[in-house]
Amino acid sequence: MSHETYSLDELARQLGRDRREIEKLANRGRIPGRKVSGDWQFHSTEITHWLEREMREYSERELAVVEESQGTTEADSDLPVTSLLKPELVAVPLQARTRRSVLESLVEVAGRTWQVWEPATALQAVLEREDILSTAFDTGVAIPHPRNPLPEVLGQSVVAFGRTASGIPFGAAHGNLTDMYFLVLCRDAGTHLKVLARLGRLFQSPGFLDELRQAETAEAAYAVICSRDEQISRGE
Repeated sequence: MSHETYSLDELARQLGRDRREIEKLANRGRIPGRKVSGDWQFHSTEITHWLEREMREYSERELAVVEESQGTTEADSDLPVTSLLKPELVAVPLQARTRRSVLESLVEVAGRTWQVWEPATALQAVLEREDILSTAFDTGVAIPHPRNPLPEVLGQSVVAFGRTASGIPFGAAHGNLTDMYFLVLCRDAGTHLKVLARLGRLFQSPGFLDELRQAETAEAAYAVICSRDEQISRGE
């Protein structure tokens, strides 16, 4: 989403949804927007934040529509996770026992690419996002990320993965412990949304999280992620 604002028609195209559905959501206050001279306008940052929350409850098909609607981004169109997750960005086990130490360790892992120019700024942005609303799911996985893209902090968008030896309190809605973490640091909103949508599809892929938990090494975990990413791209 490179525009600052969207009209009703533009937003419907961006989201891959019917114009009438978007208008109904806007009229009911379910989607952030405002009328200017009688026409709806939607700010791209507000829409990104809204969509990020909505995607937590989306079906696999709805996530696929979000992913496809982002067009060409920094994340490869076929393998949005694998294109940003390198072997050296996987830490199994991740040496951390608290929420803060998890995030500190993940940012350090992401820095192995030398694409995180300001790690302290990236860490602070991720911590602030977690304080607003935890990115943890009840399935024991979390997707820590900044609230907004970080084009001045990153050379390239980066995804890092870590798994702690045991679960820790990370803020899941029902108090479930978290042991797996995908850190997502992106330079633009389109890449951010595409990666979040693909991760959501991975999490819904039967047996994926169990297989990832059973991977004994970083190399094995990386292979599991890449294999499932490819299967989804092939429509399997």
